[in-house]
Amino acid sequence: MIEERFAADCLGAVEEAVRRASADEIMPRFRALTADQVAEKNGPHDLVTVADRGAEAHLTAALTALLPGSVVVGEEGVAADPGRYAELAGDRPVWIVDPIDGTRTFVRGDEGFCTLVALAHHGELLASWTYAPVRDQMATALRGGGARLDGVPLHAGSPAEGAPLEIAASYPHHTTPATKRALLRLRTEDAGAEVLRTRPCAGSAGLEYLAIARGTLDATVFGWENAWDHAAGLLLVAEAGGAHATLAGTPFRLAGGNALPFITARDARTLARIRRVLLGEGPG
Repeated sequence: MIEERFAADCLGAVEEAVRRASADEIMPRFRALTADQVAEKNGPHDLVTVADRGAEAHLTAALTALLPGSVVVGEEGVAADPGRYAELAGDRPVWIVDPIDGTRTFVRGDEGFCTLVALAHHGELLASWTYAPVRDQMATALRGGGARLDGVPLHAGSPAEGAPLEIAASYPHHTTPATKRALLRLRTEDAGAEVLRTRPCAGSAGLEYLAIARGTLDATVFGWENAWDHAAGLLLVAEAGGAHATLAGTPFRLAGGNALPFITARDARTLARIRRVLLGEGPG
């Protein structure tokens, strides 16, 4: 079984691969990028750098060597060959990789970016790694084995009774009208401004998930479903005691086709409150 291969020493081997990719490919270019090392993929909101591509190539070689027969579904690989995304619905173990989650933040020279890696098989998340290199923070999660930040167990907990909910929400430029309407409900008076405090999602989805797992953010609401942005964080939050669901109330599917937006929260009660607002069923 794949799960049995990932005892503590194997988790450490993946962690080392992530740290090495960052040290070799990402950090030497942090605040040192030249104009010709940054390009647009699908407009100014979707950037790629030589560091993204170098780190993903590095991780692809290292991770598939650790688990023979596995494949990588990475942001840059899928950009080059969209057909690779179908591996998420296949039979082989899949490494889901975002070499730099928060590329625009990285390009600006800000520290709020990370590297995300998750292992999945038959659509089920098995393990994940979230590494913020500037802060030298490593969060890991193992299915059924809990979540940790730098070796210390994480517990999402629950918001204080009666306290306003702190939510990070995305407002993507390209989404369906229905998803946009649901997201905008978080901004209306009907949402209950006194109980929901919503801010835009920061540049890195992975770091927002880490904040939920640490109990410093109550929830996120995302309007896009690229697996590399969400896989690592979803397992991290789940193993810290949190919950997630799509707008339809179903679990997030890595292969896509989810009812958006979807919610991740510190606990199931918080998730249900936010989902009611998104559905237009009343204040949070």
